[in-house]
Amino acid sequence: MKITFAESAVRDLENIRDWYAHQGAPDVGRRFVGEIFQQVERLAAHPQSGRIVPEFDQPFLRELIHPPFRIVYKQEPHMVRVVRIWRSERLLRLPPSAG
Repeated sequence: MKITFAESAVRDLENIRDWYAHQGAPDVGRRFVGEIFQQVERLAAHPQSGRIVPEFDQPFLRELIHPPFRIVYKQEPHMVRVVRIWRSERLLRLPPSAG
């Protein structure tokens, strides 16, 4: 299964990396981004492994929890599109183009 990233998810990854760099822990930011990519790569073989996002209760909108982050993705017939990567304590809001 093909995996793509929405522009919003790419920005989220950049923000994660930058935030940790500004906190003086760039290695932590790089490690988190690498771990997130590892989680996402598994979706190619197991696209339904994430839970349905509770805020929306739609079977096509799922998430993986990788503390402290939520990796939110849209499952389509032949593709997984990662739409957001947020801190797990935040409620999800999708950008208009991701839906």
